[in-house]
Parts: sequence; C-alpha cells; structure tokens
Amino acid sequence: MNTIENFDHILLFKTNINCEGDKQLLHTLLDTNADIKCWSVDMEDTDCVLRIVSYTLSHPQIIELLNNHGYYCCELT
Repeated sequence: MNTIENFDHILLFKTNINCEGDKQLLHTLLDTNADIKCWSVDMEDTDCVLRIVSYTLSHPQIIELLNNHGYYCCELT
C-alpha cells in the first residue's frame, strides 16, 4: 500500500527578502517563534521564496507577521 505524505505543514511564500540584512532580521523574528520548526529563504529565486515548517501556523498568520515588520509576503501557490 502506498502512503501519501501530507505536506500541509510546509508553508511557501513569495517575498521581497533579497539580502543578507533582511535574512538576519528574519532570524530575530522567526527563530524566537516556537510554532516555527524551521525556515529558509531562497534569495536566488526570482520570488525570494520563504519556506516555513509549522504544524500550527497558517499562511495568513505568517503573512501578517511579515507585513507588520515591513516585508512583502504572499502565499505561493
């Protein structure tokens, strides 16, 4: 029997995080959030993709968090 893994806990976003300074600020913002298991940002991708692993947070919650700190962030579908 094949099992299908559920990837609902992996949240993907298009952002404007495109330099090391932005990434360092994100460390302060995201590393202190116990609901975020891990995160990464691909600054070489055109969409500056932010990938967050969380079992409790939703896309709108992350978008609000980043928008409140001056970043552009929208769900990547």
